[in-house]
Amino acid sequence: MSLGLATIAARAASGKTLEETLILDVGELIGITDHFVITGGRNDRQVRAVLDEVQKAVRAAGGKLLRSEGLRDLKWVLLDYGDFVVHVFEQEARSYYGLERLWADSDRLEFDPEGDDALSAPASRR
Repeated sequence: MSLGLATIAARAASGKTLEETLILDVGELIGITDHFVITGGRNDRQVRAVLDEVQKAVRAAGGKLLRSEGLRDLKWVLLDYGDFVVHVFEQEARSYYGLERLWADSDRLEFDPEGDDALSAPASRR
C-alpha cells in the first residue's frame, strides 16, 4: 500500500513541476520509512502548488498525513505519511542538500507520471 501511495504522491508532484520527481526505496537503509519521494519547485509558489496537489491526491487515495515540517519558509518541506516521506524542495535548497546523493545507495524506482499502475521495477542504484 505504501508504494502505491508514494507513487500517487510522485505522480501528483510531477504533474505540477518541471523539476525531476523520483522515488527512492530507503526501507532497508533506514528502517523508519520505506520510500522517499523527492521533488521540487523553482520558487515558493510552485513548491506550494506541488504540496497542495500531493496532499490532495494522497488524501483522496486514503493516505493520512502524520506530520509536516518546513511550511513556513517553503525551502524544504517534509510531508510524513509514515511508510513514505515526501520531500519538496525549492530549487536552490534541493541542490544544496542533495538528498539524491545522500541516499545514493538506495534503489531509484521508475514510475510512469501518467500511468495507472502502482509502479514499475527498480530502475537503478545511483
